[in-house]
Amino acid sequence: MDFKVLKRLIQFAKPYSGYMYLLIFLTISLALLVPIRPYLIQHIIDNELANGDHQGLLNMVYVLVGILIIQGFVQYSHTYLSAWVGQTIIMDIRTNLFSYVQRLNLKFFDKTPIGRLVTRNVSDIETLANVFSQGIAMMIGDLLQLVVILSFMFYTDWKLSLVSLSSIPILIWATYVFKEKIKVSFNHVRTAVANLNSFVQEHITGMSIVQIFNSEEVEYRKFKEINEEHKKANIKSVLYYSVYFPVAEVIQAIAIGLLVWYGAVEMMDSTYQPGVIIAFIMYIMMFFRPIRMIADKFNTLQMGIVSTNRIITLLDNKDHIPNDGEYAPEHIDGNVTFKDVWFAYNDEDYVLKNINFEVKSGQTIALVGATGAGKSSVINLLSRFYDIKKGEILLDDRSVAEYELAALRKNIGVVLQDVFLFSDSIEKNITLGNNDISRAQVQKAAELVGAMDFIKKLPSGFDYNVMERGSTLSVGQRQLISFVRAMVYDPKIIVLDEATSSVDTETEELIQQAISKMMTGRTSIVIAHRLSTIQHADQIIVLDKGEIKEVGTHDELLAKDSFYAQLHRMQYKEVLTT
Repeated sequence: MDFKVLKRLIQFAKPYSGYMYLLIFLTISLALLVPIRPYLIQHIIDNELANGDHQGLLNMVYVLVGILIIQGFVQYSHTYLSAWVGQTIIMDIRTNLFSYVQRLNLKFFDKTPIGRLVTRNVSDIETLANVFSQGIAMMIGDLLQLVVILSFMFYTDWKLSLVSLSSIPILIWATYVFKEKIKVSFNHVRTAVANLNSFVQEHITGMSIVQIFNSEEVEYRKFKEINEEHKKANIKSVLYYSVYFPVAEVIQAIAIGLLVWYGAVEMMDSTYQPGVIIAFIMYIMMFFRPIRMIADKFNTLQMGIVSTNRIITLLDNKDHIPNDGEYAPEHIDGNVTFKDVWFAYNDEDYVLKNINFEVKSGQTIALVGATGAGKSSVINLLSRFYDIKKGEILLDDRSVAEYELAALRKNIGVVLQDVFLFSDSIEKNITLGNNDISRAQVQKAAELVGAMDFIKKLPSGFDYNVMERGSTLSVGQRQLISFVRAMVYDPKIIVLDEATSSVDTETEELIQQAISKMMTGRTSIVIAHRLSTIQHADQIIVLDKGEIKEVGTHDELLAKDSFYAQLHRMQYKEVLTT
């Protein structure tokens, strides 16, 4: 067992230490109460029944019933409290994990399957719930119960105790083998679950691609293989259980058989009374139950260790943008400067090389170039979704690293080409659940970008549910909503990433009108696919393979008859041919 991981697991329970101490007290109480019954039954058989003491028998029955009632109450309290503590701790862990995942940078999400993250935040944490509600507390209780039972047994008769426990070494060996086998098995199960979740999530999300390319049969076969691995991993773990528990039962039966044989021989010599033998049979049954349960709970704990290790690995991940800036101005002017900026997603494989440009407040700059030229990387760096390798990015003559992240991103409105909408109302997709944004602010932003006309025509207006990824809206409508979402915060800097590349000409005119309104009085950075949309930009930057090749206005760059002019001719030719 990895005790370092176990230590981290226990740390999750620190805020609830008071409840944990109460749980430990209840656990000790149960451990003491359970073995009292065989002792009382032995006393009843060998004294009250043997001597015909009816009143004494009645009194002992009252005592036995009283102990059972107390035990029942303690058992109820223990079960309820352990479940409450477990679920409360799990709620905190899941909340903290989700909060941490939100702070990870985009590089992490680029290389991590979403289904795997879902497994970490749902399945793995659910496994921890069993650890806190059934695993640790139950194991401690079972261990204490073993100690108390042994104490009663040796106090009653050490010879019978040794005979009764003679088969225990075999059980301990079997338990150890079972523990080691099931540990490996559970690792396979958790891996299989993660793979299954990742596959299902990705393929349901991309089902349109699967159907468009008629690859249902191919993906079905892939799913069957992954599902088969999942089945095999689970069956293997069940196999170990199906072998271990019958073995434990046989060993228990051997122990009882040895006890009965030895006790019967000694009873013939009047060495023992019947009550002692009956009590020891009960002790053995009580003794073997915790051992079996410990093995089972150990596996629950082992699964928790595996899940904890996965969660800790995620929590210890350093792929996040450090939010150590403290500058958070109420207003910014919007002057943006890139100075000798170099950036690579992976080590020294630079996608941006020595980038230099400046955008004054209220100006519009356009970034153009072929796919992979580095246009999107520029805007990702401005919002600090990634950190640069070399150089400096300034906002109002202060490094963006000096800004508090929320303050920085609040002042930069970003509209992406691929608009993502949640399965919720239009208003919630605009405000993203921010209660500080009123309906009046949302309406004002919608009127500004020209989205009010189509929103009013929807059945419930701003309360209309757009369904998953906005499937009930057109591409243009989704794009307009993304404009409203960017403008509701009234940002000083607007970033448009290929905002009109996926819409028809008629919709493009509507969106261009919205863009013009959005740009008024704001610093604008536009990634342009259609060069016709950026002819009036104050400055056009042509990127190629991560380097700036040309800078100038539309007319100036056409006059140079170089990179930009070539791109312009290619698009003009496309328009003529279509």
